Amino acid sequence: MKVGELLESSGAGGSRSIIAYTNDKNAGFETEMDSILPSDDLKQGSLHSKNSHGNDVKIVPDEDEVITRRTVVKGHSNPRSQLLFHAVTPEIVGNGSFGVVFRTKVKETGRMLSLRRFYRIRRFKNRELEIMKLISHPNLIDLKYYFLEQSDQELYLNLIVDYMPMSLYQRLKEFISLHQPMDRYEIKIYMFQLFKSLNYLHQVVNVCHRDIKPQNILVDPDTLLLKICDLGSAKQLKPNEPNVSYICSRYYRAPELIFGATNYTTKIDIWSAGCVMAELLLGQPIFPGESKIDQLVEIIKVLGTPTREEICSMNENYSEHKFPQIRPIPLNRIFKKETQETIDLLYHIMKYDPNIRYSALQCMFNSTYFTDIVSNTGSDSNLSLIDSLPLLHFEESELQGLSSNDIYRLTGKLI
Repeated sequence: MKVGELLESSGAGGSRSIIAYTNDKNAGFETEMDSILPSDDLKQGSLHSKNSHGNDVKIVPDEDEVITRRTVVKGHSNPRSQLLFHAVTPEIVGNGSFGVVFRTKVKETGRMLSLRRFYRIRRFKNRELEIMKLISHPNLIDLKYYFLEQSDQELYLNLIVDYMPMSLYQRLKEFISLHQPMDRYEIKIYMFQLFKSLNYLHQVVNVCHRDIKPQNILVDPDTLLLKICDLGSAKQLKPNEPNVSYICSRYYRAPELIFGATNYTTKIDIWSAGCVMAELLLGQPIFPGESKIDQLVEIIKVLGTPTREEICSMNENYSEHKFPQIRPIPLNRIFKKETQETIDLLYHIMKYDPNIRYSALQCMFNSTYFTDIVSNTGSDSNLSLIDSLPLLHFEESELQGLSSNDIYRLTGKLI
């Protein structure tokens, strides 16, 4: 049975269940997916379920509370397994061209989760589900459950993921509204986690996010935990397979994308991360271009005019175009109050040539900016924070490229 072939059955109280089965690649999925979607909404009375021990559990809604009962597919289960999911009816916390984001609560545990509902999944390719089923990392949003839903002739994909209190964009806006700079150690903790998650994506699963920006980075300001979200533009990059160059939000778009490169690498995410770091330090975007050309102008204002060799490194097929010769501005004139270690890291990120731009691993371990984190030194409160997140837990697969001594220091394992 393919997408669109739906079976309906009536349950107790006239509830309706939709059973959807798909292996239709036109629906945007590359593998089969089973999903049973009960739509029992309960305002009074109770639902009966079974807990993990097989015992009956009575689910009773609080006053003015509506519980939605769904059968969902566990995000990382193999083979796929299904379970009943009782959630307080979601409230909308955001929306965009892709769909709507809700906040909901698991009734049995009280745990808060987010539900992302995608529109028009038959018409547009959506790799997000397949990539989210592939990844597992503490600094990437985790797929808990998913299900399909049919409504008004549209098929919706629903992803249930971790709930995080706010985006990094919202966190920065809090400081701006108070006319205060963001705490520099908070920035450092966030950036280390951002590079750590990018290193996992790039090195372990060969995925390029392609839309790193403050709005797609979630944080908990109480614990300083960071998680990358919104993998709707993400893709596993393959050798000799062209990719679209019109990708990534403009302010954070790497120069090779502006030059029309289609054989770019995961280094475009590193450029974006550098732009995020600069924005946290400055309180505003460092390259606020109003168009594709203006974006390049903003970059040239800071980095100077790219040489012919640098243009070739970004896109060897780019037809030569004459640019006005502009000298670069030293970064310490832009980041006047920042340490030399901070400026040095940005210097190694803000490179036209993606081949010499730092990787995520180099950002963490070749830069003196993160020395206090990597060496586990600093104040007692900072050390406690490093341990609680934990920042220095790595799998061996994440550390390919480091020396054996460094890997032993971080993992306790000799290789």
